[in-house]
Amino acid sequence: MIIIPAIDLKDGKCVRLRQGRMEDDTVFDDDPVAVAKRWLEQGARRIHLVDLDGAFAGVPKNRDVVNAICKASGDVPVQIGGGIRSIETAKAYLDAGITYLIIGTLAVKQPEFVDRLCREFPGHVIVGLDANDGFVATDGWAEASSVTAVSLAQRFENVGVSAIVYTDISRDGMMQGVNTEATAALADAVAIPIIASGGVASIADIESLGRERSRGIQGAIVGRALYDGAIDLAAAQQLGDQFMNEQVS
Repeated sequence: MIIIPAIDLKDGKCVRLRQGRMEDDTVFDDDPVAVAKRWLEQGARRIHLVDLDGAFAGVPKNRDVVNAICKASGDVPVQIGGGIRSIETAKAYLDAGITYLIIGTLAVKQPEFVDRLCREFPGHVIVGLDANDGFVATDGWAEASSVTAVSLAQRFENVGVSAIVYTDISRDGMMQGVNTEATAALADAVAIPIIASGGVASIADIESLGRERSRGIQGAIVGRALYDGAIDLAAAQQLGDQFMNEQVS
């Protein structure tokens, strides 16, 4: 199971929000590129970026920082979500060195957009399902939908999606623990690998998710817990590797 450090971008800075509220942010560092380098030095095998400004605006707003992080990451894959609403934006990100595009809002409003991306950029598309009480939210989590996370995940079962990032909005940034039960239930409902997000607060959460690794949970995105020092990235990844090795054996 891969542990993926999160870098959320707002006004060119590295921040963390509570439950997706833009007005409830904590600035962790004015230099997101330096933050990315720190996680890379600690053994990160993938970097997770969110353009928070882009998620609300519908277009990328932190391109220069994203480009710099891609350059600094070298061969380490970088995935990004927030404001990817056109083929042109997707291509520009891939040309800049992004490996995975995370599609959230348009996965709900225009699912055929995900189908097209998978055809044009096979192997590079991830669907982001951000849910409250099982229902998906859009537009930077500002809008609720009537679509369930499970039904939407099943909609993309056979179109070529590489993974699904599942976020429990109620847990995100709150340090209350990951929703392992809901994450595992989603993993049971589809064959697409699931990446857990939202609320990963301690090594116990990594253990909880790791025990469900065989059910299709591929990884975990960790944000505030890394910045607060509650989780050590290298130790968490070592534990993730242990679960993978146990599954293989």
